[in-house]
Amino acid sequence: MTTTNLSIRFWGVRGSIASPGERTREVGGNTSCVEIDAGGRTLILDAGTGIRGLGDALVARGVREVTLVLSHLHWDHIQGLPFFTPAWLPGARVDIVGARNTSSPEVSLREALALQMQAPHFPVSLDAMGSALGFREVQSGDRVQLEGGVALRVQRLDHPGGVLGVRIEYGGHSVVYATDTEHHACPAPALVDLARDADVLIYDAMYTDDEYEGRKGPSRVGWGHSTWQAGVAVAEAAGVGRLVLFHHDPSRSDRDVEALEHAASAARPGTVAAREGDSLVLPARPAEHRAEAA
Repeated sequence: MTTTNLSIRFWGVRGSIASPGERTREVGGNTSCVEIDAGGRTLILDAGTGIRGLGDALVARGVREVTLVLSHLHWDHIQGLPFFTPAWLPGARVDIVGARNTSSPEVSLREALALQMQAPHFPVSLDAMGSALGFREVQSGDRVQLEGGVALRVQRLDHPGGVLGVRIEYGGHSVVYATDTEHHACPAPALVDLARDADVLIYDAMYTDDEYEGRKGPSRVGWGHSTWQAGVAVAEAAGVGRLVLFHHDPSRSDRDVEALEHAASAARPGTVAAREGDSLVLPARPAEHRAEAA
């Protein structure tokens, strides 16, 4: 009887800008990067500053092929790519999946990533990377079948310049990554559909309702981010197994994140805040159970 495993590890959990320091040491200060191991196949969600540490870990493990899925092309989600060691290694392969920025549709996925690695912003070009780089542009609604039985489904969500929510399926398990999304209609029907019956929903919880609506500080409406309260509503509507709060505001301290986690877990038991270094391992399922879940 064969079994499968799908595991999640967080390497960067902050939004907008890296925020190292004593106040953020426990949760972590790196920007968005999540590692998915699907039966030994490595997928990476976003290339924020957290991808630097992940790259070093992959080299130490001898991993030579990865698929990098980019939710969008804002800087805090791509700025770690020039420091991703596997991308510089001859014989390695990095396949990059993502969409064009809707505000600049004339710029290809590859061109957008090359732009941050040219003078005067960076001293070494994308072309200098020694690995085999592959680029696959996707659009909302696309389904992508990867080797090893891993399937991706992407859905456009609400964020300036566009963003993709990503659903990863493997061995009867499913993980949905929905960062940098705003919840004008909550729960958003497109996201509820994407997250339907997922084991894990990783959700943008940058603000509280009071912050978002402007009752605490300036209004954040239109900034392209969401709240833990909206995350709970989506998770409930979609029948998600576990909600994980992600893309923490860079000004939020460890204690602040902990307080949000307590409030969210009281509203929906089992909810957790993502922290650098934390892992979630979905229980292995026998082959016959995978068939039932398909």
